[in-house]
Amino acid sequence: MATATRSVRRPSVEQKETLFTWEGKDKSGKVIRGELRAQTENVVQATLRRQGISVTKVKKRSFGKGSSVKDKDIAVFTRQLATMMRAGVPLLQSFDIAIKGCSNPALGRLLSDIRSEVETGTSLSNSLRKHPAHFDALYCNLVGAGEQSGALENLLDRIAIYQEKMLAIKSKIKSALFYPISVMVVAGAVTSVMMIFVIPEFKKVFTSFGADLPAPTLFVMAISDFFVSNSLLIFGGAIAAVVAIVFAYKRSPSMQAWVDRATLQIPVIGDIIRKATIARWTRTLSTMFAAGVPLVEALDSVAGAAGNHVYKVATKTIQNEVSTGTSLTVAMQGVQVFPAMVVQMVSIGEESGQLDGMCGKVADFFEREVDDMVAGLSQLLEPIIIVFLGTIIGGMVVAMYLPIFKLGQVV
Repeated sequence: MATATRSVRRPSVEQKETLFTWEGKDKSGKVIRGELRAQTENVVQATLRRQGISVTKVKKRSFGKGSSVKDKDIAVFTRQLATMMRAGVPLLQSFDIAIKGCSNPALGRLLSDIRSEVETGTSLSNSLRKHPAHFDALYCNLVGAGEQSGALENLLDRIAIYQEKMLAIKSKIKSALFYPISVMVVAGAVTSVMMIFVIPEFKKVFTSFGADLPAPTLFVMAISDFFVSNSLLIFGGAIAAVVAIVFAYKRSPSMQAWVDRATLQIPVIGDIIRKATIARWTRTLSTMFAAGVPLVEALDSVAGAAGNHVYKVATKTIQNEVSTGTSLTVAMQGVQVFPAMVVQMVSIGEESGQLDGMCGKVADFFEREVDDMVAGLSQLLEPIIIVFLGTIIGGMVVAMYLPIFKLGQVV
């Protein structure tokens, strides 16, 4: 019976602790509030009573639902954790502070789960590995290296810098792509509205003329008739095509490879993406190597962080070459996806024993290049977009007014 009793009680001992908010009065009758992590409400009340507090309210803290954890949330949390640990705040207390100041409910739940794991004796790196959707192998490996070396706060600071750099690059790429894509979407919407609603009204007016219409007008009206009669098929097919491409890209490695290769061939945009990828590649290698991670193992994380299938495959090839004794410089020359300047800088870094520093300088250079190209992209695209919109929308307007001009000449 004693054994059975122990087996029943054990789950309550190992029960995950939860964050509770409480309200009560101290010995002087002053109302005080606070938060306490415990297994149950009864434990909270008992703990507070031992402290001489008369509890009036205990409530399990709810983080809400709906919101998702974004890369920026993880970067901000990492910077907070690095700052607090550098200031000498213990790890669990740092988590408590981060959770209390959390404005994102999903991030609060995530950090609360990780804190509970750490409190039960699990290392921080292993606790993070249980959430691969938010903490990738690179993040977990760097945290693990920091725990082993006893310099976790330094590694967290490196991770925070790395994430901030990567977010900046992603933001620049998005800003480079947003302008032309938004203009194309607006142009498509305006064209659709004119084809479906405006041009049919002109057609009714022109039918009453009883005269031959110009060829451009007939051509535009024919396209409008096709749009009106097949509008559901056109828009449904476009939406289905976009969904199918996105689904195939996420599920099919061959589709990812084709899209990434095609993206690199786009004029101007492809060059920006290529330089941003090289910046991310070298920044990741610099961060991993500076943390003391062996080169072969570091290249595994670099491949995952490349962000482009072409460079991911090239990095795997480099990793295989390096594991057999080939120098990193020779292996990079073999894949032929890196500019000569990058290869030369890596070669100097290998020879001087400062590979992390050289890779960091390369990353800085290409990040500045991306900044300059994104700044000039809008100026380059603006006249092209104006000509495009003038040709499409202006052409339709002129085609619709040609019969009116012809009628004026007749009168």
